Amino acid sequence: MIVDALGRRFRNLRVSLTAACNYACTYCVPNGKRLQAATHELDAEEMVRAVQLLMDAAGIDRLRITGGEPMLTPKFDTFLPAVMKLGLKDVSVTTNGQFVLRKLDTLLDSGLRRINVSLDTLDADRFRSIARSGDLATVLGGLEAVKDAGLKVKVNMVPMRTANADQILPMLDYCLERGFELRFIELMQMGHLKTSQAFQRDFIGMADILEAIGEHYEFSRTDAPYDSTAVRYEIPGAGTFGIIANESEPFCSACTRLRLSSNGHLYGCLSSAASHDMKPVLALPEHHALASLQSILMRALGDKQRNTFTGEVTVMKFIGG
Repeated sequence: MIVDALGRRFRNLRVSLTAACNYACTYCVPNGKRLQAATHELDAEEMVRAVQLLMDAAGIDRLRITGGEPMLTPKFDTFLPAVMKLGLKDVSVTTNGQFVLRKLDTLLDSGLRRINVSLDTLDADRFRSIARSGDLATVLGGLEAVKDAGLKVKVNMVPMRTANADQILPMLDYCLERGFELRFIELMQMGHLKTSQAFQRDFIGMADILEAIGEHYEFSRTDAPYDSTAVRYEIPGAGTFGIIANESEPFCSACTRLRLSSNGHLYGCLSSAASHDMKPVLALPEHHALASLQSILMRALGDKQRNTFTGEVTVMKFIGG
């Protein structure tokens, strides 16, 4: 097992099936252009082998399938059922929800138990303004369908001062009524926001989110797993919500996350542009592959920040959400 001086190791793997996305969210890309597939993306079989090797070499036991938009690529239909058979403790999918209805049979047939859907507003016009694409009604229909099918649902919202600050309470009400756990994600200094004044203009921190919620609900902080990215709160008799407080309460010192990009590069930390090419390992026999991967993983673990999230100019959608 590879462990650093803070006792961190890799347990959680995020796999970007494709860098392509049908949205062009304002906090992800600056120019409204939809992200395209990366050059030389791994195929589904290569990605499954990569996951298995990382399970064996690092002890990965949790997997999040991300993008881009993972349901946009045909690889999704092959990759999801395959990794569900690898014996991982937990597998989830993060999606913008636009294709959930189309992929519902694939989700259910695979045995998937939970899904994360990114949704920043319940207002159709502002939905289009933020995502620059898509259809709110389709996403809401997908959420209802997975709820009715019995999947556990988390909804991810990025509150922004000039775009959707007044949606904090409506989004929370919507999720509580349906038994979804809403996760507020503080705006991150990733991609163009690392060097843009838009970050300072739009950032809403945990204290302001809690203040807005406190005007309507009583809540208390509750337990979360040691390596959780979210600070969790309980509203008695109503449900829970969480805040991924990258800036307000960084979780770097307990981070166990590793990211695999669609073109086969491993990233140990969002605050580092350093990547480590895993593609050559995939062609090696098992014992040689595991030995080579150990060395790569040691370097990737060394990329992690000690205490503070500082962000990076890398576009997050390229490296697994």
